[in-house]
Amino acid sequence: MIPAYPLQWPAGWPRTPAIQQRYGKFSTKKTSPGSSWARTVDITIAEATNRVLAELARMGIDRQDVVISTNLQLRLDGLPRSGQAAPRDAGAAVYWKTRKGERRVMAIDQYYKVEENLAAIAATLDAMRAIERHGGAQILDRAFTGFTALPAPAAKRHWRDVLGLASSGAFTLTEVKYQYRRLARELHPDHIGGSDAAMSELNVAFEEARKEIEP
Repeated sequence: MIPAYPLQWPAGWPRTPAIQQRYGKFSTKKTSPGSSWARTVDITIAEATNRVLAELARMGIDRQDVVISTNLQLRLDGLPRSGQAAPRDAGAAVYWKTRKGERRVMAIDQYYKVEENLAAIAATLDAMRAIERHGGAQILDRAFTGFTALPAPAAKRHWRDVLGLASSGAFTLTEVKYQYRRLARELHPDHIGGSDAAMSELNVAFEEARKEIEP
């Protein structure tokens, strides 16, 4: 199962260099109470998420077969939660399973905000669906072949192994945080020798440790 948090960037997909990232132009219309005039405002996390789910629903994909993976912490329903600080890595990846059981993924990180990357995924899905609307079902199927999700990685390591802590004994959250911060400086993708995959594994390990120590 692909985790929704933190971001699980698909293996083999290139990342957009920070210098090439830009602001998106995705927006929505808002009408003030008692007024018929609609103003244009920036799209929100919730709205962008709903756009993605709506596009996949139009393709016949059930909500339970969709995972929206970002560096935003989750709501109770497993979707990205609004109202939190923007993460350093604003990339977004959407995984889903087709009616034929095929696993697909689409990931975008060319914009500065998570909601913009999610909206871009929704817009791309809509554009690709247009192929089907114009009678190109086989072409659409071939196009989506390039978005096949790779097999899940090997069994993940226990959080103690990832954090370099002894396999037995009790640890305080303060001790775990200290080890996390020490390793984060080494494994961060901006650091020489670091990578997105290593940092993602570290983030997951820290969350698992925190939940076990302070349930």
